[in-house]
Amino acid sequence: MATVHPSATVEMASAVSRRRAVLGQWLASTGGSLLIWAGRSPSRNYPDNVYEFRASSHFLFFVGVPIEGAALLVSEGRSTLFVHRTTEADALWHGETPSPEAFQAATRVDAVRFLDELDAVLQPLPGLLQLPLHKPLSALSDAEQALLDQLISQRLAHDDFALAEIRRAAAVTVRAHRAGMAATRPGVRVSAVRAAMEREILAEDFTTAYGSIVTTSGEVLHTRERWGVCGPSDLLLADVGAESDLGFASDVTRTWPTGGRFSPSQRAAYDLVLAAQLAAIDTVGPGVRYRDVHLAASRVIVSGLRDVGLLSGDIDGLLERGAHALFFPHGIGHLLGLDVHDMEDFGDRAGYAPGRTRSDQFGLCYLRLDRDLAPGMVVTIEPGLYFVPAILRSERLLGPLRGDVRLDKLTQFADVRGIRTEDDVLVTHSGREVLTAALEKRADQIESLVGTVSERC
Repeated sequence: MATVHPSATVEMASAVSRRRAVLGQWLASTGGSLLIWAGRSPSRNYPDNVYEFRASSHFLFFVGVPIEGAALLVSEGRSTLFVHRTTEADALWHGETPSPEAFQAATRVDAVRFLDELDAVLQPLPGLLQLPLHKPLSALSDAEQALLDQLISQRLAHDDFALAEIRRAAAVTVRAHRAGMAATRPGVRVSAVRAAMEREILAEDFTTAYGSIVTTSGEVLHTRERWGVCGPSDLLLADVGAESDLGFASDVTRTWPTGGRFSPSQRAAYDLVLAAQLAAIDTVGPGVRYRDVHLAASRVIVSGLRDVGLLSGDIDGLLERGAHALFFPHGIGHLLGLDVHDMEDFGDRAGYAPGRTRSDQFGLCYLRLDRDLAPGMVVTIEPGLYFVPAILRSERLLGPLRGDVRLDKLTQFADVRGIRTEDDVLVTHSGREVLTAALEKRADQIESLVGTVSERC
């Protein structure tokens, strides 16, 4: 008999059963029903050439395993999974499909039926809601908005099974980054370093949680660049994370010297970013506002830049006016879970607590999360230091701070373009746990790992 999924364990089935029970109770209180689609693989130019299937995160949260084309109906206290009937063509080209009994045993739904029966089942149901929404958030009905709030409340804090999956993804990500460091040396193509990292992920039968960023142009935050060769004195920024085979993400960034040793200026900049990250991590705990975690890192950045002469003036005043954003222009991180930016398909409704809105200040406006942290939440902590020409030439951004910014001092960081250090952090009842703590990040540790793969590799 065909296997539903190799990672479909008893623990998984128990977890998704509990999640559906909570959802079912809420739906019963509203008199509504919910249909969640798994989705299908989009095609690459022609119908039979498709991308690898990745189920909707909403479907994975309540079913646990990816089932292409399937749908989950939660209605009147029952959950029914609808799957395709297997055709002869399916069996020929894609292999035997698991039986309805196998799907039911793996997921513990109340019933499994075929998709050609779905329309008849849905017809009499009042108040039917569907996910994904496929409409702008501004166009949601009151019932759909209430559904979003319910899903957010269920997914903000992870249960034990979800945390175990994130740990699995984190462990593979740690191995991937070590492989990337080991494969790096002058003359090696950047794409070869990326390949060494992604090999570790694919070898686990995982995939990447997002498009990997491996670049010597670290000042371009989400670069799509896939070319280039490691020079003797470059910094390589690698933002690479694994996604488990059940859809849970990790997200880690490290920056290392391609020649194996940081220059004095690179080391000073690297240590400043690391100090900012450690300060931010130390701030994480239950009840702490995530915006304050961001500001803790920003304060260290401002203080360090003032120490080297790039900024001048009172630290509080510089922070208030956003001077740090000239060099640290993004937010400190985001939620992490079934998506690398978890629930961002819900926009700021998920990331921002009721009554909180995005700042209009440059830098702070990119903060993706502004909630009070609670046990079970997983967030990334990823400060950076970047010398972005477009920012440092902008009169709109630089003008109000011109008296406090010494651009003539930039020459001392001529061999620094962009540095970021990122870890995945679980909020616990007593503080925090760094889920990716096994990955080295002190400068001397990083140097000891670079270029350890032999030439023939």
